Amino acid sequence: MQMKRGRWACLGVVVALLTEFASESAAADSTNGRRIAERWCAECHVVAPGQRQASDAVPTFAQIGRSERFDEATLATFLANPHHSRMPNLSLTRSEIADLVAYIKRQVR
Repeated sequence: MQMKRGRWACLGVVVALLTEFASESAAADSTNGRRIAERWCAECHVVAPGQRQASDAVPTFAQIGRSERFDEATLATFLANPHHSRMPNLSLTRSEIADLVAYIKRQVR
């Protein structure tokens, strides 16, 4: 009986975390994501149509948005802790990351 209670408690925690993540991503503000991208990302990445200058050694936001490798969760995890030396750790909040991911995913066109 004790084992069943533990499983239900664990399931409850998982459901709560998934609900929190889903509500965060649903509330993501892609307009704020664009502001973040223009401020912090545009020096290296093409972050918007019409941008004239960026590094050709890094993918554009449209390429990242189309990539099967980067779904929303993977992209959010990467932005929270970038693991290659060329990408600085911007120390974004979870809300800012959600906004930036929403903006990147809108660039798929």
